Amino acid sequence: MSEPAQQRVLILVTSGPSTPARCAAPFHTATLLACLDAEVTLYLTGEATELARPGVAEQLFAQEGGQPVIHFIRQAKQMGARLLLCRKPPVPGQAMPEDQPLIPEVDEYGSGGEMAAMILEYERVLSL
Repeated sequence: MSEPAQQRVLILVTSGPSTPARCAAPFHTATLLACLDAEVTLYLTGEATELARPGVAEQLFAQEGGQPVIHFIRQAKQMGARLLLCRKPPVPGQAMPEDQPLIPEVDEYGSGGEMAAMILEYERVLSL
């Protein structure tokens, strides 16, 4: 009897610093799914791209007295989740996205086309 194929889950992360109470949930969910042997990809887009900047997730708390968001990002990474960052178009006069410092947990940049392809290919897509 063959083993069932590993389910692939894409989590579109859209919450950022303006909604701190929502920022830990995508990473916590990714950790739980990875513990259940799912292949998990987190795709930071919109305001969530700010979480990839050094110092942001370290200073952001989903709950008063709780762990910083970086704690949840690191847990998801420890369990094997992949972290992609949407490549935003450059703003005139600012550095290219690839030239800006990122937290080491980011695996790579992704494009809108790559995100669209993943939405169609993955078995489950969540937006958190």
